[in-house]
Amino acid sequence: MPDLPAELWTQIFDLAADEDVLFQHGLPTTMAESAWFKDFFGEWALRSPQDAIDLMQRRSYATKKAIVRTCKQWRSLGSEFLFRCLFFNDPARLLTLCAILDSSSAASTTATRSLGWWTRRIHLTRFYVNTTRGTTPESLQDALISIIRHCPNLEIFIVDWPMTSATFGPVADALATYTSKSLRTLHVNVPASSLPKVIWTLAALPRVFAAHIELEVPTLHDPVDEEAPLGAARDIHLHLPALAQLSLRGAVQAFLEQATGWALPTLRHLSVDCGTASADLPDVPAFLAAHGARLLFLDLHALPALPVPRILAACPALATLAFNADWRVVVPEDDDAAADGPPFTHDRLTSVGLHGLAHAFGVGYAAAAADAVGGDEIVLPALLARTANDRTFSALCTPARFPALRRVRVLSRSLLGALDRADGPGAAGGGMERWERWWDAARGAGVRLEDCTGGLLGVLPQDATESDEESEDDEEEEEEEELEWSIEEGTGGGHLSELRRLLEECRAMDTGRDENYMFQRAGAMGGFPEITVDPPSE
Repeated sequence: MPDLPAELWTQIFDLAADEDVLFQHGLPTTMAESAWFKDFFGEWALRSPQDAIDLMQRRSYATKKAIVRTCKQWRSLGSEFLFRCLFFNDPARLLTLCAILDSSSAASTTATRSLGWWTRRIHLTRFYVNTTRGTTPESLQDALISIIRHCPNLEIFIVDWPMTSATFGPVADALATYTSKSLRTLHVNVPASSLPKVIWTLAALPRVFAAHIELEVPTLHDPVDEEAPLGAARDIHLHLPALAQLSLRGAVQAFLEQATGWALPTLRHLSVDCGTASADLPDVPAFLAAHGARLLFLDLHALPALPVPRILAACPALATLAFNADWRVVVPEDDDAAADGPPFTHDRLTSVGLHGLAHAFGVGYAAAAADAVGGDEIVLPALLARTANDRTFSALCTPARFPALRRVRVLSRSLLGALDRADGPGAAGGGMERWERWWDAARGAGVRLEDCTGGLLGVLPQDATESDEESEDDEEEEEEEELEWSIEEGTGGGHLSELRRLLEECRAMDTGRDENYMFQRAGAMGGFPEITVDPPSE
């Protein structure tokens, strides 16, 4: 093994862990690219950006686990990396980690010697509570609060699974108490009745850069009055000087109403997703009248139409806009509604994302609907949607309206999956003709027409032939040889070349080992007993 300084080994392990993306404070938007992959059945499927991040966290953990299992030196130097990103898809791990951090804190002479000192990201993904393993909601709440208490440098806190109002209150209080100076990213899912607690939480976290607030739509078991009792939170005037990205989902009407009067000087990205709600939409135009002048990114997802021309007029600096292409955005010139507001135009818009379009290309839902009525009959909602689609796309590809536009992206993964299964646009509703017409219009306007992967709309994944696979293998071997040559010749780095082989050996050794390692250490940094737990779900 190369005799390298500890500092250099730490930098090498940092590169191998490949966590730069995980520690970015911004949250993925709907314009983030999805990716094709082969599923368990060998079929092409789409991986969302969030799924890609989850996969990255699992792979990073596997690499770090292989490093600390290699030898005592690597275990001592690399153990801190196991705790920098805490990712859970099994709530039972929270209880185990809580015990480990308690032991670490008790055995450490200083805060910097405790394992929680290294933690920068906590991500609790969706799970189902298994009470047979002792993971009651109360025990999970206590464990999560204890973990937060041990992580004074926490920057990113993400909980994908809905928290009850009773759970969110103590967790929010812990975040405000222990991470108010460090937390930059907050992602929570809570009942709409917890809106006052959300407001007070944001007030206690003035350094938050990105916030995703999902307010669960009220149900019969959790009724919420339209005039929710906000108490003192109704009159609070928040000043969030660092908030640059705000993402809202669900029953956000009251939240957006309150936020209209807040001071948000650095807000640049706004996403509002109303889900399937067809009434009580938030007053987006009023919010943008107060905060739209400096927005660069705006994503609006709702079933009922919002006044897009008026919204564009309120956001003169906007560079990226995503909205529902099924909305009646462009009306005929002889329609009286055309004179009621500003025109559908913008000078600086460079990218547009289109939600909806379920009826546009004659596949999936549109094809099923056509078959249900015999194929030849016209379904009025589908006809109206296609008409809106055509008018909107035609307007977007008019340089006089959008002189800076360079990209239009179809955002629906379900639509792209349906196109793949149908091997392209179908005949229902003129799907193929529409795709050809849109393609020609986009090319003529100098606009790139993309799908949600960032590829050209209409270019679908293909299974590689045997000759293609051999060619790809040859190219990969050539690239690897060139990389090794550049490392050895360009840097004189025989050590780096050897490190590469060592890492491959580590992974090979780790493949056949017993999966019993999650935080199975301790002696190197604090001298406390080792704790063995089950591995995380892969």
